[in-house]
Amino acid sequence: MRTLFILGMVIISASASAQTVSLKEGALNDWNSQRDTLMKIAAAMPAEKFAFKATPAERTWGEQILHIAEANVNQMGRLGSKTTAPRIDMKLTAPADVMKALADSFAYGTAVLEEQTDATMVQQAGATRFDMGMGPSARIRVVYFVIGHTWDIYGQMVVYLRLNGITPPASQRL
Repeated sequence: MRTLFILGMVIISASASAQTVSLKEGALNDWNSQRDTLMKIAAAMPAEKFAFKATPAERTWGEQILHIAEANVNQMGRLGSKTTAPRIDMKLTAPADVMKALADSFAYGTAVLEEQTDATMVQQAGATRFDMGMGPSARIRVVYFVIGHTWDIYGQMVVYLRLNGITPPASQRL
């Protein structure tokens, strides 16, 4: 590595031996980071509040978690995998069962990503009734679609917690 100084600014120029960028590793890092955040926020709601919903038209807290789990399994399943997908029972209500479904869905996604290579990440994903109108898509696009979807639900979950006087884990100060 060499350092260049231009008009008082420091610019670092990486050598050819710099670490290569990997689609698979980047997606896996983002997936696992999201898993950690979602497991924390899902566990932040007390068990007796898993039936909470802000308005009658919305999902309950538990249903929000199951929605994420189902989307994880359906979308990551489009990548093709030797790993058997967990079955997500959308009628679960017991908090421990709901949390297990979420954990299982993220473990499945991790296993699917572990099977990929950078070359397979740019190959076309399988089409299913769960392709959400995306049409033909590279596997990497599907991964980031489901990650984006989960962040959307995460934002809704933050509101659910705040309506119950709970500070979301990511917002807590140590």
